[in-house]
Amino acid sequence: MKRFSETYLNKLHIGSITADSNVLMAPLAGYTCYPFRRMCRALGAGLCFTEMVSANGLKYQDRATAKLLYTDAEETGKAVQLLGCVPSAFEAACKGAYTAAFDMIDINMGCPVPNIVKNGEGCALTGNLPLASKIIEACRRSGKVVSVKFRPGMNRSNIVAAEFARMCEDSGADMITVHGRTRDMMYDGEPVYEYIAAAKQSVHIPVIANGGIDSEEAAVRMMEQTGADGVMLARGGFENPLLFAALTGTQTDATKLSLITEQLQIARRCFDELGAMEYIKKLASYFMKKRPGTKVYKQALYSCGNLPELSAILTQIFSETEG
Repeated sequence: MKRFSETYLNKLHIGSITADSNVLMAPLAGYTCYPFRRMCRALGAGLCFTEMVSANGLKYQDRATAKLLYTDAEETGKAVQLLGCVPSAFEAACKGAYTAAFDMIDINMGCPVPNIVKNGEGCALTGNLPLASKIIEACRRSGKVVSVKFRPGMNRSNIVAAEFARMCEDSGADMITVHGRTRDMMYDGEPVYEYIAAAKQSVHIPVIANGGIDSEEAAVRMMEQTGADGVMLARGGFENPLLFAALTGTQTDATKLSLITEQLQIARRCFDELGAMEYIKKLASYFMKKRPGTKVYKQALYSCGNLPELSAILTQIFSETEG
């Protein structure tokens, strides 16, 4: 098998930004918080995006929305993903204080969730190129580097991958990420490589391939089939962040136990106790995914009532599952 690090690994030039690697971590709602981004970057991820943030929420200074943008001086390569459909709200958000610490704006034009699409946001924008163009141009006026993440269309009868990619480049985007599934596929089924390849062949800016990358074999296959400039992990990266190290050749002695122990320490610094416990329980559940006999572990995990108890349970779980 080809090794990704030996065949496809490169630095990634995005506008004025140079990412350390072309293996990126996708924005995941409810998951890609500050501690998780820190971990992925340490394991070799070139960029890690915040979970999606409402541009309109930032415009109206919504506190819950602003909390999603927690960062500090130790985080490098800061990239925020914005969601919405109003160009003026995007411009205000990009120029505002909440995003001032971030170097890069990623525009969500790929979320397939029904209530998002119903609002004309996310994947709905693939059916409205003039509005999508105005949103990109509005973000560009902030002077920040801009990328766009989108799907190839609403369904296989209406594929706009190449056309949409050209519009993104013409409107000023510095990079695009193409999720290889149409909106009606949601998160299931094999990504369609041809859709990503069509986008890649249509533009000169970097094209990142996304969808179904949960192993080194899948990452190599994605690069071979699409000709993309890099890959973006999503659920595969959350389930096994050590995949970043495998793809980038990053030397590490980390185990899932050492990773989650460190995550707990970082989460305690930037969240309250309830928030830290909620995040670590979600992360631990993903770390245990696909392992046989984890039902008992999960029951113990979710019955924890405080951080010391949670720490002890994590040690027991991952000492046994990795031993």
